[in-house]
Amino acid sequence: MMINVYAGTRQLMPSGTTLLVTVLNGNQQVVYRAFQTSSSVALRGLPYFDNFGDNYSVVVAAPDHAQAGFYPVRVNPQSLAVVDLMLVRKDAVFNFKGARWDLLQQSHAQYATLLAAGTEGNNAAQQRYTKLMEDRPAVLACLFNMFTAMSEVHLPGGTPLNYIRELIWDETMEQDRFFAWADPELVHQVEQAVAQGAFSPEPGTALFHPGATRTWKQVQYGEANVQVTVHDNNRRTIDGVECIMIEPDIDYFRDPEAHALLEVITNTVTHSLTDPRHVYVLRWMAGRKAGVPEFNPPYFLE
Repeated sequence: MMINVYAGTRQLMPSGTTLLVTVLNGNQQVVYRAFQTSSSVALRGLPYFDNFGDNYSVVVAAPDHAQAGFYPVRVNPQSLAVVDLMLVRKDAVFNFKGARWDLLQQSHAQYATLLAAGTEGNNAAQQRYTKLMEDRPAVLACLFNMFTAMSEVHLPGGTPLNYIRELIWDETMEQDRFFAWADPELVHQVEQAVAQGAFSPEPGTALFHPGATRTWKQVQYGEANVQVTVHDNNRRTIDGVECIMIEPDIDYFRDPEAHALLEVITNTVTHSLTDPRHVYVLRWMAGRKAGVPEFNPPYFLE
């Protein structure tokens, strides 16, 4: 097994950082636990059982950082199991240096177009965007997480971003979701994706999303999948198209029971919202495990 530990910058942890690496096999036996100062750790000769015992768990911790882990890591003597984990400081902040409005228009033109929709011109769009960055950075990070994740969802007719006409800029814009007006064709596209096994209908639509009528969740990853919720009764005509209101978000967990117990209920009790920093870490690690292009929103954590 090869364990690689990355920082919130999406680069390997600086050399010399003290890491506590713990590895358990599927029988919940600790097979390795030691402090390391290297960002990459190679383990050889791990026990092989040819059954559930080969579903290993890996957890890495560091001082002043939120620990990270992954399960299951399938161990096989015929191939190398690679585990890429990301550790971020508990007080990590959002770095938007590469996402200034002029830079964003060049590097992520589609994101900039969505963020500008509904304004009277580029200056107004820039002012609104800059105010969001300065006053509510977690909300902007959420938008970038969502835009990046949605740009990686390949529907029969493009990505979900292709069907969004305008964001809804009001008090509903939070760090865990956003609302927007979208072409109703998006619903048909997601329904086709359901038939192809890429999305799945979610129960309890109105419970988790008041006023919503339908919702579907991506099932590609173990964590941090895109969810698209539709409010069919909320409509607005934009450029001649009668749009419906959608509510995209990313849950920590794919499993509905885990989402309800470990995320929704916990957030309700603690009066907190899903943290875009946690989403950033989970989505990045899930993508690395799946072997897809790196999750790279136009910001990083430091």
